[in-house]
Amino acid sequence: MLILGIDPGTATTGYGVINFSPNKFDVIKFGLIETEKNGVPGERLESIYEEMSHLLEEFKPDVVAVERLFFATNAKTAMAVGEAKGIIIFAASRYKVEVVEYAPGTVKKTISGDGRADKKMMQKSVREILGHKVKSEVKKKTHFDNCADALAIALCHAYKLKNGGDKNG
Repeated sequence: MLILGIDPGTATTGYGVINFSPNKFDVIKFGLIETEKNGVPGERLESIYEEMSHLLEEFKPDVVAVERLFFATNAKTAMAVGEAKGIIIFAASRYKVEVVEYAPGTVKKTISGDGRADKKMMQKSVREILGHKVKSEVKKKTHFDNCADALAIALCHAYKLKNGGDKNG
């Protein structure tokens, strides 16, 4: 089963494609969808849609696993991420691909064993699970965070399927 994990964002959306079979995870590809920080909002969303469509066409995933939004203190950021997430869900719908969502705490608990794991711990856990297959080609440290998060979301869905759990965490 091919799972496309998505860590939604307006400036940087992380993605990770994994192939899951009962006892094996293979990383197919991971990377970023990036838009200009000060770009026109509609054009940024269009760019996310186009890149997402390209990923859906290229990999034909069985499912798209997306991080459920966590509303912290910055409502403006949360709204922008919500717009990007809406575009991602819309693109998956256009390609008739199921979308599942996982709360950040669920992803952290499933992958690292700690529902409050920090970024560093999550990256370490993702690398432990996927091994040498996850070498960062991304130059900016913070941007690899998005890729690792996307891979963690894909892995979370794979573990839920493997353990017969509820598809939406």
